[in-house]
Amino acid sequence: MARVDWKRILVPIDFSDASRSALEVGADLAKRFGASLTLLHAYPVPGYTFPDGSFVASAKMMDELAEQAKRHLAEWKEIAAGLGHPGAEASTAVGEPAHEILAFAREARTDLIVLGTHGRTGLQHALMGSVAERVVRRAPCPVLTVRPTAAS
Repeated sequence: MARVDWKRILVPIDFSDASRSALEVGADLAKRFGASLTLLHAYPVPGYTFPDGSFVASAKMMDELAEQAKRHLAEWKEIAAGLGHPGAEASTAVGEPAHEILAFAREARTDLIVLGTHGRTGLQHALMGSVAERVVRRAPCPVLTVRPTAAS
């Protein structure tokens, strides 16, 4: 059997129950393998299209979103510390989440991505797509998907 050598684990976070489960699993794996743990929150630039034109977020709105993301990530870093990973790092990225996760994983030379999945199917999946599916299909490393109940 091949030996696994995961030294850099990435856990993308969207602040959902699925992300919480992924964090729990990622933190446990990082402890077992002596790996670093990085949390990443990737979010798109808000924009809306109406029949009469488009709306794109203002600079002030983007600053507020960035500040909220930092605050929430600080809380999640505390959760990681409580799970035995006080040295967890956290980053944010602005753009389409799957694209940003993949770019971050490549740049950081991530060995494993532990990603929460909501498990949407049917019309919900067709309308919303699946970040997890896009990451799994294109990732430069193994991806472990975690459902919200998996860590319980």
